[in-house]
Amino acid sequence: MTHSAFLDEPPQSAVLTDYDREHMKIYMRVLDAATDGADWREAVAVIFGISPEADHERARRVHDSHLARARWMTEHGYRQLLREGRE
Repeated sequence: MTHSAFLDEPPQSAVLTDYDREHMKIYMRVLDAATDGADWREAVAVIFGISPEADHERARRVHDSHLARARWMTEHGYRQLLREGRE
């Protein structure tokens, strides 16, 4: 898999960001993995290409921060996408 450029932590904002739009696929994959009960170490290795054994702290930060933002999208961010679709 080709890994798109990503930040260790997505920008935190009360509104949808360009980063959110560009990384929607990653958010969906992280959410799917969590919903399926996948181990976070496997998810971060497959989705982000980061070895949790080589860099445990970074791997955990990348996974957890993107999962949190993905969950934010399902609760709040999607509303902005819907509004944009109507314009």
